[in-house]
Amino acid sequence: MRRLWLAAVIPALLAMAGSPRAQAPGGPPPTVTVAKPVVKQVVEHDDYTGRFNAIEYVEVRARVTGYLEKIHFQDGAVVKKGDLLFTIDRRPYKAALDQSQAALASAQARLNFSQTDLERAQTLSRSGNISEQVTDQRRQASLTAQADVDSATAALRQAQLNYGFTEVRSPIDGRISQRNVTEGNIVITDQTLLTTIVSLDPIYFSFTVDERSFLSYQGTLNIGMGATQNEHTVPILVALTGEPKPTRKGVLNFVDNRVDDATGTVLLRATVENPDRFIKPGLFGIVSMPASLPYRGVLIPDDAVGANQDKRIVYVLGADDTVTTRNVRLGPKIDGYRVIRDGLKGDETIVVTGLTRVRPGAKVTPERKDLPPVRD
Repeated sequence: MRRLWLAAVIPALLAMAGSPRAQAPGGPPPTVTVAKPVVKQVVEHDDYTGRFNAIEYVEVRARVTGYLEKIHFQDGAVVKKGDLLFTIDRRPYKAALDQSQAALASAQARLNFSQTDLERAQTLSRSGNISEQVTDQRRQASLTAQADVDSATAALRQAQLNYGFTEVRSPIDGRISQRNVTEGNIVITDQTLLTTIVSLDPIYFSFTVDERSFLSYQGTLNIGMGATQNEHTVPILVALTGEPKPTRKGVLNFVDNRVDDATGTVLLRATVENPDRFIKPGLFGIVSMPASLPYRGVLIPDDAVGANQDKRIVYVLGADDTVTTRNVRLGPKIDGYRVIRDGLKGDETIVVTGLTRVRPGAKVTPERKDLPPVRD
C-alpha cells in the first residue's frame, strides 16, 4: 500500500519542482518588467535590391585617322572635362590646314580682282563704252569668285576641325578606364575605341518594384504623377553590399512610363550622392524608400508580443496590477521596435519582459521602465 502511495505522489512532486512557471499557492505574484509603448511620428520603408549606373558614360574614339603619338593620362585616373588624353600625329593635318589657308587667300584675291573688274565694267557701261554682255560676263566672274571664297572658307574650317581633332580631350568629368591602344599604333576615324570614361558623382541607382507596390506608392507618394519627372521627388537611402544599414542619401526622380510585360514590374531610378567616389557603376545595393506618409505610430519591442494560436497578443497591466491580453495586428519594424497597426492606443502599460510568468487575469509585481526612442 505504501509503495502505491509513493508511486502516485513522487511523480506529481517532481512535475511541480521541474516546472519554472508554476506558482506556489499563496506565493508572491511574479515579477515582470512593464513599460508604455513608444509613440512617435514614423514613416514605413520598403527595401529593394538594385544596381548603380553612371549618369554619363563616354566611349572615347578617334575622330581623325593617324599615328597615335602620345598618351597623356594614367589608367584609372580622375579626369576633368577638357583634359588632354591623346595626341595623334598633327603634321599631316597642319599641312592640310596651311594649304586650306593658302587656297582661301588665293580665292579672296580672285574675288577682289573680279569685284574691281565688275565695278570698272559697270562704269564703262553707263557711258556706252562697253557692251552689256561684257558687263554680265564680269558679274558672273565675280559671283564665281565669291563662291570659290565660300568653298575655300568651308575647306579651311574642316581643316581646322581635323587639326583640332588630333588632340583628343575628355568630354566629361569622371574616372577614365585603361588605354585600349598604345603609342605607335594607327587609329581609324570613328572606329578605334581608345578608352572609356564614366561620371561618378552623382550616380544613378536603378531598381524595379512590383505592380501592386507601385500602385500603392503612386497613390500615397504621388511618384510618377507630375507633369515632369522631378515634380514629385522622394528622398531615399541606399546601402552597399555588406553595410549594416542604408546611409547614402539620394532622391528618387525617375519612374518608367510602362509596366514590363514579362516581369510585371516598373523601373524606378534614384540619383545618389557620391562625393568620395566610393560607389562604382555596376555595384549592387539595397535602397530603402518610403512606403507611407508620416503618421503617429505605436511601437513596442518584439519581446512583448506573445502568441495565442494564430493570433498575436500583448499583456496589458491593469490598475490593480492584473494583466489582460489584447489582440494586436503587427506592422513592420522601425527603429528596433515593432509597429502595432491595431490593438493599442499608445497610453497603455504593457508587459515587455517576463511573459512566460504571467497568465491572463493574474496579478503581477511590475517593475516599470521607460523605453528609449530608438532601440539597437
